[in-house]
Amino acid sequence: MSKVDVRILDRELRVACPEEEQQALKSAVTYLNKKMTGILDTGKIVNVERIAIMAALNIAHELLSTKVGRGIDLADLTRRITAMQAAIDQELAEQSNLFE
Repeated sequence: MSKVDVRILDRELRVACPEEEQQALKSAVTYLNKKMTGILDTGKIVNVERIAIMAALNIAHELLSTKVGRGIDLADLTRRITAMQAAIDQELAEQSNLFE
């Protein structure tokens, strides 16, 4: 895992990411930033937390309304979910060592 600096709504974040996933991360950041900027530009919501929640809801809706066969590679999706679960498990294992 390497650390990647990203910028979302003029906020700098450092994200741990496998090197082979960095391009996908950058694409996700670009997509998320576009969604959040669009919400901010409406002027209806200015709180960053609310903007993030609305963007997450919009993206979740897009994902759930996309039908299999319209461009979703289920093998790739499964692989990414498995990789995310492994990363979560690793982080949780490291955290549990703090309390032993």
